Amino acid sequence: MDMAVPGLHQAAPYAGMPTWYAASANPAPQRPVLQGAQRATVCVIGAGFTGLSVALELAEKGIDVIVLESERVGWGASGRNGGQLINGYSRGLDVLEARHGPDVARALGAVALEGAAIIRDRVARYGIACDLVDGGLGVALTAKQMRGLEEEQQVWAAHGHAGITVLDREALRAHVQSDRYVGGILDPLRGHFHPLNYLLGEAAAFEQLGGRLFEHSRVTQVDDSGPRPRVVTAQGEVTADTLVVCGNAYLGKTLPWLSGQIMPVSSQVVTTEPLGDLAAQLLPSNACVEDANYILDYFRRTADGRLLYGGGIVYGGQDPASVEAKIRPGLIKTFPQLKDAKLEFAWSGTFAMTLSRMPQIGRLSPKVFYSHGDSGHGVTTTQLLGRLLGEAIAGQHARFDVFADLPHPPFPGGQRFRAPLSTLGSLWYTLRDRLGV
Repeated sequence: MDMAVPGLHQAAPYAGMPTWYAASANPAPQRPVLQGAQRATVCVIGAGFTGLSVALELAEKGIDVIVLESERVGWGASGRNGGQLINGYSRGLDVLEARHGPDVARALGAVALEGAAIIRDRVARYGIACDLVDGGLGVALTAKQMRGLEEEQQVWAAHGHAGITVLDREALRAHVQSDRYVGGILDPLRGHFHPLNYLLGEAAAFEQLGGRLFEHSRVTQVDDSGPRPRVVTAQGEVTADTLVVCGNAYLGKTLPWLSGQIMPVSSQVVTTEPLGDLAAQLLPSNACVEDANYILDYFRRTADGRLLYGGGIVYGGQDPASVEAKIRPGLIKTFPQLKDAKLEFAWSGTFAMTLSRMPQIGRLSPKVFYSHGDSGHGVTTTQLLGRLLGEAIAGQHARFDVFADLPHPPFPGGQRFRAPLSTLGSLWYTLRDRLGV
């Protein structure tokens, strides 16, 4: 007879997470629920991309770290996204220079490729099986978008990344067998992977280095009134010298100021049934693809020969009535060959967006750090920010301060009106995309 292990959550692994990632996840242990009073040098809230990045960074330095996760490792957007390594930020370096000046843009550009490099280093160092593939494309549907991609290539070259190639319509067909696009850019430092399996590999490496990770341990209270921050869950508490808050869109109202700085946004993803040879015919080079629309579509092959296709957003974080109905029309426009293909998985994931579309990191107090709001470009940026948080906690603040000093404007209209106002703005930009102006 099976005996329940005290302190372990007994639900089936990733039950209720209807994603292809969960269905194809590597084996992972069910980790204990936090019980009783615990002590650590650093406590991290959230076992997603940012939380595990900073936790592993600190564990590699020999620092005692506890991570608290409300569900399971990678449960939120970190384990549900398109799995694309897109370098840089949700705003181009030229836009950031216009906003903040050349010195800030130069500093941001100097670290813009580091996140993807961290992923590749950790995959190699810890032997993480996550189907990592190099190479990614930005594609244009209009001549105006193509000019924008050509300008992007020039901006990256000015910041030291000279490896991006501009492709005309015919050259693009070697990578994407679709008639929708007029051209694109090929970036060898982009790529794609299985994000949940990457996170599971990071979690295993963190624990091998002595880190402690508790799942199903939702934080209900943060007390920063004493000499050390204290974090409370339903069954336990952690007292630490330093607290790092990485709950992002899944933090809830535990820290109201943080939740007021971001807006939850849901994005939708589907995967087809296995397509056999057709998947390789549609995407011959196995590069991932992201289009240049304001509300963009993105897609790639999976390791088992499916097409994973995502796009569409809902401001406020609600799920659409039908993910398939929202995504299938774009998929069929891109690949009419798939009009009869079965979609075996369809899901939503919620990310956090800031008004500036730039990630926010900083301090709530001398001992409480936070990071959130990667605004749809979190796969690589979170790895970088985890490293910068680790540096700051260890006393090296220079690179952390570049991001922490960026302005963090709140959404106009507050939490009540942020979603409808953003929806109006997106409708305007969507109309411009359709008109090609």
